[in-house]
Amino acid sequence: MPSEKVLLEKQQAVADLKAKFESAVAGVLVDYKGINVADDTKLRKELREAGVEYSVYKNSVIRFAVADSKFADFTKHLDGTTAVALTEGDMTAPARIIAKYAKDNKEGFNIKAGFVEEDLLDAAGVDHLASIPSKEVLISQVLCGLNGTIRNLAVVLDQIREQKEAC
Repeated sequence: MPSEKVLLEKQQAVADLKAKFESAVAGVLVDYKGINVADDTKLRKELREAGVEYSVYKNSVIRFAVADSKFADFTKHLDGTTAVALTEGDMTAPARIIAKYAKDNKEGFNIKAGFVEEDLLDAAGVDHLASIPSKEVLISQVLCGLNGTIRNLAVVLDQIREQKEAC
């Protein structure tokens, strides 16, 4: 039987992870075996720069943290090694970065599941989410499209002006 101090530490770890899940807008569960220290450091740096918190947890801690929540279905993915990537920012960042890494490093580094807001995703769903550009890229694309439309409108208005001046 664990000591009271150890039990309190474990309960706090569960409570902390549960709070992180509840405040996150998106996340990914990953089987991280097969990753070397250099690649892990690079991956963590890229995730951190994108505003994604990435940590390794015992499956039992995750199981207790997601119990009786919208994430309860994640328990079926809790075997082997498990790392969790969570974000309160860009919803596509965890999926994009993890999926890119998983494709580049096929040996043992696999996506288990993920979520975006209320929607739970399987590995294929996380891969699909990874294909969606970030919010900044989407805004840029919309603005470029609007810029082209405005430019075309200006050309048409200028042509109308020239026609009216010629009459």
